[in-house]
Amino acid sequence: MIRIAIVDDDAGSVSQLKEYLLRYQNERNEMFSILTFSDGDEIVENYKAEYDIILLDIEMRFMDGMTAAQLIREKDPEVILIFITNMAQYAIKGYTVRATDYVLKPVSYFSFSQRLDKVIGRINRNVKKYMAVNIKGGTVKLYLPDIYYIESLGHRLIYHTLTGEYVTFGAMKEVEERLKGLNFFRCSKGYLLNLEHVESVQEGCVLMKGARLTISRTRKKEFMEELTNYLGGAL
Repeated sequence: MIRIAIVDDDAGSVSQLKEYLLRYQNERNEMFSILTFSDGDEIVENYKAEYDIILLDIEMRFMDGMTAAQLIREKDPEVILIFITNMAQYAIKGYTVRATDYVLKPVSYFSFSQRLDKVIGRINRNVKKYMAVNIKGGTVKLYLPDIYYIESLGHRLIYHTLTGEYVTFGAMKEVEERLKGLNFFRCSKGYLLNLEHVESVQEGCVLMKGARLTISRTRKKEFMEELTNYLGGAL
């Protein structure tokens, strides 16, 4: 079951989105659990990381969607954020909170369903994919969405993940090949990063999880193209 939250102060918009979700559920044979919130402050208060997708209006009376998204991201790095707005210039700012996409009002079912196809496909792929990594004393099973980035130090590889750091021996090139096509990008000789966890790009560095990872000059153009493609062309 896919857990979805709708955050919008317009009752008409909420009703329409629920109608679209129910239609999509029937057409695609999916199962949704849907909760609604009438303002950003309602979902932020006592927030728990229990949703797969959050549909956020940007303009709301008490707490706008961008502020709510920033507070949600502090507690939940994994949830998929989709902005529902009539102001494209604000939706573009969603990059700072790693929004996956945005849909412009008035929302058409076709446009909405296309966005859902993309993010639900991503959810279903991530649920199943993991890699086994040999570490001292045994093997650890790492789910790909939990991996932030992999660092190469000499003959050692350090996996920086949601559950901690894991050290193993091996070649970065082999891991890069193993994760090819799975939204990982080697931004420099020393780092292979998960595009899902990129928070921002500043002064030739990727910021993620408190780390600044240098992007080599020869890979910067390709990196920005890969990141833009991953975000679905929302930039």
